[in-house]
Amino acid sequence: MNTSEAAEAVRGWFAGRLPEGWFEGAPEVVLDREEVSVVGRLPVPAAAGDVAGAERAGLVAGHIQRFREDTRDQRIAIAREAEHRFGHKVSWGVDCDDQREMFTTLSVPVMTRLRQPERRVLDTLVDAGVARSRSDALAWCVRLVGKNTDEWLGELRSALEYVERARAAGPQA
Repeated sequence: MNTSEAAEAVRGWFAGRLPEGWFEGAPEVVLDREEVSVVGRLPVPAAAGDVAGAERAGLVAGHIQRFREDTRDQRIAIAREAEHRFGHKVSWGVDCDDQREMFTTLSVPVMTRLRQPERRVLDTLVDAGVARSRSDALAWCVRLVGKNTDEWLGELRSALEYVERARAAGPQA
C-alpha cells in the first residue's frame, strides 16, 4: 500500500470510528511517517455571539477544554485501536472559532547535520530568547518556512502523490 492509499485508509477508518456529533463535518486526518493527527472542528458556542475580544476567546478556550476533558477516555481508546491497527501514534486537536489547540503531539528526534553558519542562526534565536534550545529554534524555523510557503509545499505534496500513483501503476519488482 503506497502512502496515498495508507492516508486514505486511515482517514476512512477515523471517519467510521469517531462518535457522531463530536465535530462539525469530517475531521482533518493527516498521516506522516510517525504520527496520525486528528483535528476536528467544534461548533462555536451559542453564547459567543453575545461577546467579543478577550471574553469571546476565553469562552472558546473553555469550550475546547470541556471537549478535551469530556472526550479524554474515548480519545485514548480510539488512539490505542488506531495505533494497533496502523502502527502510528495518534495526536488530537480541535479548531473552534479562530483557535486551534493540539491536545497531544508527538515530538520526534530528527537527525540533522548543520554547519557552523546554520548552528549560529539557531544559537542567535536561543540567545535572543526566541527559542529555549537549538531544537526549539530548529522547530521554529521549520514552522516559519511552512507558514510562509504553504502554497508551494501543497503543490509539492500533490506532485509527490502523483509520483507515488505512477510508481504504484508501474511494474512491480
